[in-house]
Amino acid sequence: MSLIPNHSVILILFLFMLSRNTHAQAVTILHENSNTIFTLEDCIRYALKNQPALRQSAIDESIAKADNGIALSSWLPQVSGTANLQHYFQLPTAFSNTSTGPVAVSSGVYNYSIPQITATQTIFGTDALLAVKASKLNNLQARQNTTNVKIALVAAVTKAFYDLLLSFEQISVYGEDTARLHKNKLDAYNRYVAGISDKVDYKQASISLNNSLSQLKTANENEQSKYAVLKQLMGMRSDDVLNVAWDSARMMQEVYIDTSATLRFEKRIEYQQLQTIKRIQHETTKYYQMGFLPSLSLFYNYCHEFEDNKFSDLYGRAYPYSLAGLQLNIPIFSGFKRTENIHKAKLLEQRTDWDEVYLKLAIFTEYRQALSNYKSNLYYMHTQSENAAMAREVFNIVKLQYREGIKPYIDVIVAESDLQSSEINYLNALFHLLESKTDLEKAMGDIPTDF
Repeated sequence: MSLIPNHSVILILFLFMLSRNTHAQAVTILHENSNTIFTLEDCIRYALKNQPALRQSAIDESIAKADNGIALSSWLPQVSGTANLQHYFQLPTAFSNTSTGPVAVSSGVYNYSIPQITATQTIFGTDALLAVKASKLNNLQARQNTTNVKIALVAAVTKAFYDLLLSFEQISVYGEDTARLHKNKLDAYNRYVAGISDKVDYKQASISLNNSLSQLKTANENEQSKYAVLKQLMGMRSDDVLNVAWDSARMMQEVYIDTSATLRFEKRIEYQQLQTIKRIQHETTKYYQMGFLPSLSLFYNYCHEFEDNKFSDLYGRAYPYSLAGLQLNIPIFSGFKRTENIHKAKLLEQRTDWDEVYLKLAIFTEYRQALSNYKSNLYYMHTQSENAAMAREVFNIVKLQYREGIKPYIDVIVAESDLQSSEINYLNALFHLLESKTDLEKAMGDIPTDF
C-alpha cells in the first residue's frame, strides 16, 4: 500500500537535503539558474551604477553645473548684432534758424539700413557677484543630494537583501520541518497498521504535514516577491537573473555594533544639506543688502549705416561710425523693494535656524528609536537562539519517547510545533537585528557609500 505519492516523497527528501546542505556550508548561494553570483556588496555596487533615482541625481549635478555656467556667463563679454531697414514715406521735418526766423525743411533721406554690433562687459554688478559666490554652494548642494540618495539606496538594498535571505532561511526551516513530518506520518501509519496506536495519530500527522506544506508553499511565493523588490532597488530588469550569496559566519560577526558611540549631528547628510541651505540663504541676504551699490559696465557700438533716397542705390555706399563708453546705473529708490527683500531674507534665515533645531530633534529621536530597536533585537536573538537549541533537544527526546511508547503522539506534535516556531523566531530575530543595525548606522550617519 502506497502511503504517499512517490513524487511527494522525492520533493520532501530533496528539501530536507537542501536545508541540511545550506546550513552546513559557510557560503550559501540562492539563485535563479545563472552563473552570476551577487554578494551584498555586489548588489550595492550594481545599484549604485544602475538605480534610476541615482542616475537622475547625477544628472541633477550636471544641471547644477550648467546653471552655474549660465549665471557666471554675465562676467564674460556680451556681444550682439542687430540690423534694421526702414523707409520714410514722408521725411521728418527739421527747423533751420535764419535771419527771418525758423524755416521748416525736410531732414534725412527716404531709405535707411543700419547693421550694428554691440559689445558690453560687466565691471561690477551685484547679480554677477552673487553668481560667483553661489556657484560653489550650488555644486555642493547637488553633490550632497546625490550622497543622500546613495545613503538611502545602500540602506534599502541592504535591508531588502536581508529580507530575501530571511525568506530563504524560512524555506529551509519549513523544508526540514516537512521532511520530519513526513517521516512522522510514515511512523504513525506503520504503528497504526501494527496495532500499536490508533488512527488518530496517523490523521494528526497528516494534518501537520499538510500545514507544513502550505507554509512551505507560501514561503516560496514570498521569496519571488522579495526577489522583485531587490531587483527594483538595484535597477535590475525584471527578466534579468539574480543570484545572491552570503557568508553565514561573517554575517553573524557583523551583527554587532558599538552602542556606546556618541551621536554626531554633523555626520548626517541631512544636517550637512541644511548647513549648505543656510549658507546659500546668507549669501542671498548679503545680495539684497548690497542692492544700493551701483553697477558698472563698459560698452562698445559699431554701426555700418547705409542711406539713400533711391532704394536700388541704398547699399552702394556706407557711412560707418563707432563709439565706446562706460555705463553706471545707480539705484536711488525702488519703492522700498530692497528693504522688504532684506527683511524677507533675514526672516528666511531665522526660519532655517529653526529648521536646524527641528532636524536635530528628529535625528536624535530617530537615533534613540534605532538604538532601542537594535538592543532589544540583539537580546531577543540570543534568547531565541537558546530556545531553538532547547526546542530541538526536547523534540528529539519526545520523539524517542514516543517510539518507545512512553509519550503520546500529541506530545510529538507539540514538540514539533515548538521546534518550528523557535527556529522561525530565531531567524526573524536575526534578520530583524541586521535590519535594525542598518537603521542604527543610518541614524548615526555611518552608512558607507564607497563600494
